[in-house]
Amino acid sequence: MAFPIFGRIAAISIAIGVAGLFSGPAMAHCDSMDGPVVKDAQRALSDEDVTPVLKWIGVEDEAAIRQAFDMTLAVRGESERAKAVADMYFFETLVRVHRATEGEGFTGLKPAGSADPAFVAADRALVDGDITTLADEVSGAVRNGILERFATAREKRQQAESSVEQGREYVGAYIQYTHFLEGAGHLASNGGDATHREPVAAVH
Repeated sequence: MAFPIFGRIAAISIAIGVAGLFSGPAMAHCDSMDGPVVKDAQRALSDEDVTPVLKWIGVEDEAAIRQAFDMTLAVRGESERAKAVADMYFFETLVRVHRATEGEGFTGLKPAGSADPAFVAADRALVDGDITTLADEVSGAVRNGILERFATAREKRQQAESSVEQGREYVGAYIQYTHFLEGAGHLASNGGDATHREPVAAVH
């Protein structure tokens, strides 16, 4: 299965986030309206069966989610407006509890389409049963990111002693280069870490 333009965008997104992979706040993926948690919640409400959402929470929170589910079902049949309000209540309750199990806060549901392309591509690969092309795209994007930052840092290094301004330019390029490599190294050595992370906008 091919990942054309979207796959390349996802790969670039991952490459951009490598440097901040283990230092950023939680990723806003499971709290988007088209994320996997809300999708399972929609299916549960449609089928009037809470089972699909229970995997997203811990055993200790199951009773609370079941209660919220039952309350939602009881209200959503009154009118279309009641249905919309009740459904949103359940989505927010479920996602809030799920985020808490990850040790992360909840800042509200994000609109559909707001999830990072890398996460969307990862979900799509699970559905399609093929990760090979995306994996190649990601590794290529990371490699290119390393080479580009190395070339820039190397070039700036040659003139670093010419002036304070050029020295600062070198330091900026050096930070970009080393932090990107640090992120790639963490990714390689801590690939089993399941904690949600979000790429940082700028390397510190």
